[in-house]
Amino acid sequence: MTGHRAGLHTEMERCGAWPAGSPWLREAFAALPRDGFAPDRLWRWDGRSYVSLDRAVDPDGWADELYSGVHSPAVTQLTGGRPSSSLSAPSVVADMLDSLRVEPGHRVWDVGTGQGWTAALSAWRAGPGRVVTTEVDEHLAAFARARLADAGLDVEAAAGDGTGGGVPGGGPVDRLHAAYAVETVPWSWVAAVRPGGRIVYPWGRLGHVALTVADDGASAWGWVQGLAQFMGDRHAPAQAGTGSAAYAAVRGDAEPETRRTVDRDLAPLEDWHLRFALRVAVPDAVLLTARDADGINAWVHDGHRSWATLVARGDGEPPLLSQGGPRRIGDELLAAWSQWEDLGRPDLYDYGVTITPDSQWAWQGDPDTGPRWPIGSPHPAAR
Repeated sequence: MTGHRAGLHTEMERCGAWPAGSPWLREAFAALPRDGFAPDRLWRWDGRSYVSLDRAVDPDGWADELYSGVHSPAVTQLTGGRPSSSLSAPSVVADMLDSLRVEPGHRVWDVGTGQGWTAALSAWRAGPGRVVTTEVDEHLAAFARARLADAGLDVEAAAGDGTGGGVPGGGPVDRLHAAYAVETVPWSWVAAVRPGGRIVYPWGRLGHVALTVADDGASAWGWVQGLAQFMGDRHAPAQAGTGSAAYAAVRGDAEPETRRTVDRDLAPLEDWHLRFALRVAVPDAVLLTARDADGINAWVHDGHRSWATLVARGDGEPPLLSQGGPRRIGDELLAAWSQWEDLGRPDLYDYGVTITPDSQWAWQGDPDTGPRWPIGSPHPAAR
């Protein structure tokens, strides 16, 4: 295991994944290695289904999966044949904890304990008795509690609903870290953080955000920090699937209701800054892309009944847009793409989120004067 740990640290260095502003993370990762919080069974996708890797049966395969890459999570639990818990990718863990800006003495609420690794890292920084963590799955909460104790850490690990419940032990915290994705932030999270405190959370299907609570506690706002894909809140409506099977399920055997050419090169759809802008403007649109001999092709669906394809045709022919369902989701995506170009092709770090008790919205460039999009419904930006 020593070699796998050393390899992770070297690869984090090579990729520039160690945050320059939080040098403590190197020490914390070394003191609290990933394998100390992994269960003895992991799950690997073999292209058709998830297969188990048992530490006792195949220790090398288990370790290879756990340390498969700095950007790779390790699936630790399946429910109904689908992942329901994981150890997050090391690079994302480091990035989010850097964004959280934990200091010694801070009180931290870690929401979504999982196996307890992020709570452990926060406790290494904040100090004994300064971190509380909440996990809705009682089995996972018990597992994390044992691993945290084995590591000699004084962390309160409680079973409970972090989305709808309050901080274990009550009182405000300085920092809140969420380890599962939410599209809208529960106001209870903002209310739990003292003015000037920070909330770092995965935002829906793509991206993670760091909010600062206003001095009067009546709002919170902050910037997108990076890309991340996390499992969602178990009590929220299920997000639309992101694979080809989900697109096929939405389309079924339906023929296109409209078909037309579009005067666009589809290659920019591989640009993650554009893809993030599309995620902001049309949040329920699931976009898949693949390249063939003619160029980039795209498949879009909303998880319900609407779908579109953008097919490259080569030989100088313009791409073909085909659509079906009650909405023209392909046209919505193209309109959002044009708006992104009109805004000067901003990168994902130029977007942010504002939260109030009554509403939530994303914005670009400036929280007060920039274009904004209401969170929770796919409407064009208000100017």
